[in-house]
Amino acid sequence: MDATPRILAHPYLIVALALVAGLVGGGVVVGVRELAGSDDSPSGSAGPGCDVERVAAATLPSVVTLQVTTAEGEGNGSGVVVETTPGRPYILTNEHVVGSGDPGTDIRVIYSDGRTAVGHVVGADAVTDLAVVEGESDAPPVEVGSSGDLRIGQPVIALGAPLGLSSTVTTGIVSATDRYVRVPSAAGSSHHLVGAIQTDASINPGNSGGALVDCAGELVGINSAGASPPGDQGSVGLNFAIPSSLFTTIATELVDHGRVRHPTLGLQVAAVSVDTAKSTGLPTGLFVQAVVPGGPAEQAGLRPGDVIMELDGRRVSVPDDLVQIELEATIGQPVDVTFERAGEQQTVPVTPESAG
Repeated sequence: MDATPRILAHPYLIVALALVAGLVGGGVVVGVRELAGSDDSPSGSAGPGCDVERVAAATLPSVVTLQVTTAEGEGNGSGVVVETTPGRPYILTNEHVVGSGDPGTDIRVIYSDGRTAVGHVVGADAVTDLAVVEGESDAPPVEVGSSGDLRIGQPVIALGAPLGLSSTVTTGIVSATDRYVRVPSAAGSSHHLVGAIQTDASINPGNSGGALVDCAGELVGINSAGASPPGDQGSVGLNFAIPSSLFTTIATELVDHGRVRHPTLGLQVAAVSVDTAKSTGLPTGLFVQAVVPGGPAEQAGLRPGDVIMELDGRRVSVPDDLVQIELEATIGQPVDVTFERAGEQQTVPVTPESAG
């Protein structure tokens, strides 16, 4: 399925976004929007045994509305108060909600009890679409849960501020886990949602940065992107959240250093399609166009002209496969790279380094 992307510069321009996302495994292309304004679309039910009223009452004090004003315009998103370390509460949200905190950006934090405060960006990472904001409130932090324990069909609850409607609660189920979603950003690059939680909870523009919690009221995801057919700006039950397995590490690094060190293998690659493989005799995979001088790949012996077929035992076919592997990698821990050179296949360990 193909969709023509309509890209909005930033969520502070309050209209729905229709962007393109690729889902690893099936190569599916759907219309996706950053969740920057109506919460009346159909949604799934949290089901029996999930006390939504209790969870909402306990969690809403930790969920905030973020009003952001820049030279380009103004708008809103959501955020949730978490503790990166004991006694250090911060507001976790999306980078596309608050940007990088450039001078001239005004952030107003609105708490569930109506109090307001000035916020400022502690750190932001456009690659993973996560940001940390500091406010001036004693709002309680939400308990962070384990996204790795989520099961398909499990009830979840989304909390945020669609179209600026603070303290909005919707319910649904976990539709899938471990999705990879690439969302084009206003800057011309892309946000990469790795290991994303797919849910049918009704979340809409303005929900960006809001909380996705389980029935215990534990934060398992940060709502970030929603898919819709071309021309449809509402929720159609296909939404994605950044999992706690990723945002806990990123948030801590943003608080401690103001930025994130992402692993890299030091490769520039292009896809070898089935048609190209047939016409050239190359295997399908990733054609190595260049290696970073002195970088991990070059040190491991890879060179331009090699065709990578597997990374850590996973078949690869498009450059986004490499991006996903790199984002999931750990600096200093080798990644097995299987490639073909001159008709011969070999596997070498490549040790990721910091991209800078």
